[in-house]
This record gives sequence, C-alpha cells and structure tokens, in this order.
Amino acid sequence: KGEQPTELLPFVGNERQNMPNGLMYSVKDYIVLVEDTGRIIRDDKRGAITISSQHILDRLNIPAENWLTITTEFEALFKGAVGSLPALTEYCQHVDRKRRPSAANCQKWLSA
Repeated sequence: KGEQPTELLPFVGNERQNMPNGLMYSVKDYIVLVEDTGRIIRDDKRGAITISSQHILDRLNIPAENWLTITTEFEALFKGAVGSLPALTEYCQHVDRKRRPSAANCQKWLSA
C-alpha cells in the first residue's frame, strides 16, 4: 500500500459523471497493461495484449501496434513534452515556447 506521489495523477477508474482529475483506469488495469507489454517485448516470454489492456489503449486512443513502438522506442521518438496535439499546444503556451517539439511524432504515434 505505497503512498501515491503527489506529482503523479491518481488512478481514478473508468470514465463517469463528476470525473475527478486523474488517469482513467484502475491501478489493477495499469499493472495488467505493464505485464502484457513486458511479455510481448521480452524474447523469452510469450504474450499478447489482453482485452483488459486493449480497453485502456482504446480509452487512450492508441492502437496496440503503436503502443509497442512507443514503449520500446520512446526516447528516440520524443524529445520533451508528450501528449495529444491540443495538450501539447496548451503546455507550450503555458511554458512560453514557440515550437512544439515532437509534435509530428505525437500525432503519428498517439492517435488512432
């Protein structure tokens, strides 16, 4: 029962009315997604994206094929902030940046 770091958004579960600010899935679903991803990436394990993990990726609007590329090549694909184009634009305005680094890769890999 570790403490949730205050810098991270909390896991708030499925989308609903009066949705609190946070990650729209449970910590259990997140752990399953991490486990599925690890089993696919490791050569000595057999695995696939389960229905539970696919639901998370669907909510995030990220195709499973893109998810595997993102998780294995993240540092090569992205420099700086990462997110949807509207979120990236808002972030850049907030920090007074003229350019959106990695905007093309965000659009390519984080959209279905």
